Amino acid sequence: MSSVRYFGLCLVVVMTLVLTGTSCRPSLAPPAGQELPTASTEIDMDKLRDRIDAVLDYTLANRRLNTKDHAAWQILHGALAYQAVFPVENDGKYVSAVQHVLDGGKMEGWTMERGSPLPFVGADGEKRYGLRALLEQGTKTGQGHNDQWLAILSQCNLSPETTIQFDGNEYTVADFVGQVQLDLSRNFDHEYSWTLIALTAYLPTTTSWVDSAGKQWSIPGLVQAEVDHGFGSGACGGTHRLIGLSMALNRHTAQNGEMTPEWVAADDRIQEAIRKAREYQNPNGALSSNYFLRPGSSPDLAEDIGTTGHTLEFLSLSLTEEELNKPWVARAAQHMCKVFEQTEGAPLECGALYHAAHGLVLYRERVFGPREYKFELTADPGASTSIAPAERS
Repeated sequence: MSSVRYFGLCLVVVMTLVLTGTSCRPSLAPPAGQELPTASTEIDMDKLRDRIDAVLDYTLANRRLNTKDHAAWQILHGALAYQAVFPVENDGKYVSAVQHVLDGGKMEGWTMERGSPLPFVGADGEKRYGLRALLEQGTKTGQGHNDQWLAILSQCNLSPETTIQFDGNEYTVADFVGQVQLDLSRNFDHEYSWTLIALTAYLPTTTSWVDSAGKQWSIPGLVQAEVDHGFGSGACGGTHRLIGLSMALNRHTAQNGEMTPEWVAADDRIQEAIRKAREYQNPNGALSSNYFLRPGSSPDLAEDIGTTGHTLEFLSLSLTEEELNKPWVARAAQHMCKVFEQTEGAPLECGALYHAAHGLVLYRERVFGPREYKFELTADPGASTSIAPAERS
């Protein structure tokens, strides 16, 4: 085969993969020889705010998911960014994805079971049972990390009394929380990033308890365990571990909690990560493709969304108001907007996409103030979508 015909065949194959969305995370590199642009040192903050709003509105309105082709792992990542506003198409109409699962709606990967008797009774004096989310690691359809589903729901402003329908029975968010506390000994990976996010949303940060195996636990103990895992370890370059520590520390500080050694160690780890994120930032505003380990950049825009997006999410949670308003962070947000614009219509992997969107939501809220996001639930279900179907085993 001649080199010309071979090149032509390869081009057809690559274009087919991108246009049909068969690749969950395609390479979105610029043409050979095209250099990554350098971000401007002067940033018009009003224009940045409007740009953030535009990319977030586009992502909410145009990246449509449904319960037939997509699974909980994808859908609930969208809810992380947009909370109860995030829609999913079910039986030909759009509904709130969060409300759908709370009402007992079916969704592949939302795999639950009745849990253990809880050590408290309900308002009616009846014994309560926990609600357990089953772990389905590596599927990219179900809960991939211990307590991931509760961690996401906890960031959707749900009260402990919020009801969850499952298998003909009514549970509450408090029942879900109670089961997580009882199940700590079942966390064989000793990965507590999502556990910290979930528990500190509903419990005082000094809480201690005994699980179903008789082992003593406390929130400060979970904090120390996460610090002890070491710097840069864990999912997505260690950003999830840092996000869990940051959210826990923010809530501890809001409760005027004492800075005992565990919390001091957490703050030290967070500050170290902030220093490295700034030190390793690229000239174009992108944050390191190697996260906090060393400098690095990638011409693959899909990878850039994952690395810069996760790191911006962490920074938007952990920086003080003064630090968050510094130009280097604005340059990262500006770069993230540009990558979102360049990948409009491309099939992106949901974890990276919606963590990046969440980072922009958090940055926008803290720097410019909160904003309401809206989706017209009567929108045409046949409208365009650019989310690849779930990767099923």
